[in-house]
Amino acid sequence: MTSGTVQAEALWYTGAARCAIEAVPVAVPEAGEVLVQTLFSGISRGTEGLVFRGEVPASEWQRMRAPFQAGNFPFPVKYGYANVGRVLEGDSSLAGRTVFSLYPHQSAYVLPKDACMPLPDGVPSQRAVLAANMETALNALWDGKPSPGDHICVVGGGVLGLLTGYLAGRLPGTVVTVVDTNAGRTDIAGALGLRFAAPQEAPADQDLVFHTSATSAGLATALACAGDGTPVIEMSWYGANGVEAPLGADFHCRRLKLISSQVGTIPLERQARWTFRRRLEVALSLLADPVLDCLISHRVAFHDLPERLPDLLNKSSDVLAALVVYDGNPD
Repeated sequence: MTSGTVQAEALWYTGAARCAIEAVPVAVPEAGEVLVQTLFSGISRGTEGLVFRGEVPASEWQRMRAPFQAGNFPFPVKYGYANVGRVLEGDSSLAGRTVFSLYPHQSAYVLPKDACMPLPDGVPSQRAVLAANMETALNALWDGKPSPGDHICVVGGGVLGLLTGYLAGRLPGTVVTVVDTNAGRTDIAGALGLRFAAPQEAPADQDLVFHTSATSAGLATALACAGDGTPVIEMSWYGANGVEAPLGADFHCRRLKLISSQVGTIPLERQARWTFRRRLEVALSLLADPVLDCLISHRVAFHDLPERLPDLLNKSSDVLAALVVYDGNPD
């Protein structure tokens, strides 16, 4: 790429279960901006699956906008928030650096320099696409307030659940169990230092429970795992889909707590000190562990996305994290 207007390509969600790659112009960066060539991006299977299927409720069309989304819900929208690229032009402080940004799936783009986070030493560009998921997991731990020695259960063994369990398991003395219907997650949980259980074997009397499965059955399992007085941190987002919560059994007499966690805001008690940038910076630093590479289960070329996305976003697929590879990547 050279100075001047760049003709880039972007993925657009164009209709229910439809997407396409379209050409988009990218202007020359102005003062304080940078031109970034994308190396990799990550697909957020939960949220992007809801966008792809047209399941974002009208009440959430504004709140669920991605930071650099183009278009409006329901369609067409350019959506995504896990982009890793190389700075080609613009502000000298980032020249030649590899950066993470909350940008959609697009081959090149211009952003203010402050919207780009340089990767810390020891975090390779491919693993860095997990930063948005790690940031969500970090935020959930702030909401859950785990303590050393706790017995903790994470119901839902997708990327978000596994990262949440990974962070919780780093606290001294904690015993963390991931619960999922897919027994294929057993080895991955073990690699992360976590126990694994099928729903029918899920541990009871837990000190803290996180729920990430986005299913009514998973929520019921999470409540059943909770000990008396235990908080259940609800991390799932169901979009326009209904959810059943078994609150008529022993929920009240056991004084269980169902607490929402959402990465769009920082917990109130931290807002005076923490910015979104500081949180993202910490999330990136937490990706230095090479064991986290096991979460990237699939790779797909950018130009193959329209063909591959229906399978990658299928709820019943065995995909954990899908890495989108662009022309010009270092592989």
